[in-house]
Amino acid sequence: MGLAPLGSFLVALLTLVWLGSRWLRRRGAGWGPRTLCAAGPARADDVRALVVTAHPDDEAMFFAPTILSLGRLRAQLWLLCCSSGNYYNQGEIRKKELVQSCAVLGIPSSNVTVIDHRDLPDDPAVEWDTHLLSTFVLEHIETNYINLLITFDAGGVSGHANHIALYTALRYLQSEGKLPEGCQVLTLKSVNLLRKYISILDVPISCLQSQDVLFILTQEESEQAKRAMRCHHSQLLWFRHTYILFSRFMVINSLCLL
Repeated sequence: MGLAPLGSFLVALLTLVWLGSRWLRRRGAGWGPRTLCAAGPARADDVRALVVTAHPDDEAMFFAPTILSLGRLRAQLWLLCCSSGNYYNQGEIRKKELVQSCAVLGIPSSNVTVIDHRDLPDDPAVEWDTHLLSTFVLEHIETNYINLLITFDAGGVSGHANHIALYTALRYLQSEGKLPEGCQVLTLKSVNLLRKYISILDVPISCLQSQDVLFILTQEESEQAKRAMRCHHSQLLWFRHTYILFSRFMVINSLCLL
């Protein structure tokens, strides 16, 4: 095949991928609502979901498609952020930004909790204690009658040690039988670097991959996710703007049951 026909074929292929992605986004796709209810609540609007993050801005950077899609399904939502993000001594500012971001995403401030514990610092060089984390998470589960937990997978999406520590803590709670009956755990699936930064072009690939739940935002919801991310003014360096434009995690979340 010559260069010109090959170029035309690639353009046509990319156009089809783009059009397919746009069609799926218009649908506001969410595969797996039955999975959400399989072992616990009878209906999606009976879901009481706790999103467990490591730092302020994780909820917008990584979990916005899940949070907005669950909101569309009328699930009740809580957020537990396990540090104040004080690596650059901006913890107080970042806590306020988190509350603003969550308001945009539909989580009321009364349902947002930040753990500001000296043994859980925002620092990839510090290994967070599994038992300490587990205690905080379990207390939150029991207080709010949570039946769905959402956090990072073993890869932590970005490989951050604090992200991975959350996965380890929730895996510990599940393996030790400490979670309430019917409480499920969904982990956010990490992807390779190329897929991470092709935005909606990853939609067809995600649809073909194995997962238990797949959330894809509509164009309107995607703009909402961007507004949430822009609430984190202290973090909006140039590369964050690039992330907002190109990261598939601003549009797509693939999740697997733990």
